Amino acid sequence: MKKKENFTVKEKAYLKRVSSTYTMAGSEYSRIKREFAIRSYRPFIQSDASGAPKGSILQLGCADGLETQLLLGLGASIDVIDGSDIFITECKKNYHEKVRYIHTLFEEYTLSDSQKKYDYVFASWVLEHVFDVQTILTMIKRVLNPFGMVFVTVPNAKAASRQLALHMNLIPHLKDLTENDKNHGHRRVYDRFSINTDLENGGFEIVAQGGIIFKLLADFQLDQLLTDGFLTREHMEGLYQLGLEYPDLCDSLYTVCRIKQSRHSPHGTDTLLK
Repeated sequence: MKKKENFTVKEKAYLKRVSSTYTMAGSEYSRIKREFAIRSYRPFIQSDASGAPKGSILQLGCADGLETQLLLGLGASIDVIDGSDIFITECKKNYHEKVRYIHTLFEEYTLSDSQKKYDYVFASWVLEHVFDVQTILTMIKRVLNPFGMVFVTVPNAKAASRQLALHMNLIPHLKDLTENDKNHGHRRVYDRFSINTDLENGGFEIVAQGGIIFKLLADFQLDQLLTDGFLTREHMEGLYQLGLEYPDLCDSLYTVCRIKQSRHSPHGTDTLLK
């Protein structure tokens, strides 16, 4: 018990420190990136007979609220858990009516006895932040409907912009944490192999995967070019489409996954989800 209490205190202190240096609010590039991520996931969200999205959503982390706003139209209900009261307070100012906010660490989240499991869990730009990835994946399996979907997005170590930084001697290795990574509270850097390995070790199977936005420059440079009007929405659409062809050079990697299903029943019938 003492060990758990120490972890909680240290992790909340860490989140408080990170929230003070998290500088994504107002970023046009960040907003566009999240829109494209939701577009990539939209085909996997079920709709009712009228075409309206249905199902319950759990969002891990609200940060500046950009993704929360985008998720409002995708499900019948949305719960958001975040260990930072600063982030939750800010999000409640704009997105409080249709969202239930829960202030807790991901590691400590549990469902109440009367609460149903979620149909969808969004872990967007989350796994690079957490102390222990497998603990979070275990929590997700515990709260996810057996046939539900998990949407995971992580920054890409092999993004063209990061490889450019390596060749400019700005970083010694693709997986080293930059100052921007540290300011955003990153604890690790993913490539496709490492995120797939973590998800498979966590008991998930991959349904679909790809990249979000072919990325040649750093976030702050893209933001400046968008602000100046040098880059247009048409350019960003083109970079998104180009990223579908070259996912390993993209800003971020996305993965759609579900709890690993038994491929054969005791009688040999294939039970894999179709």
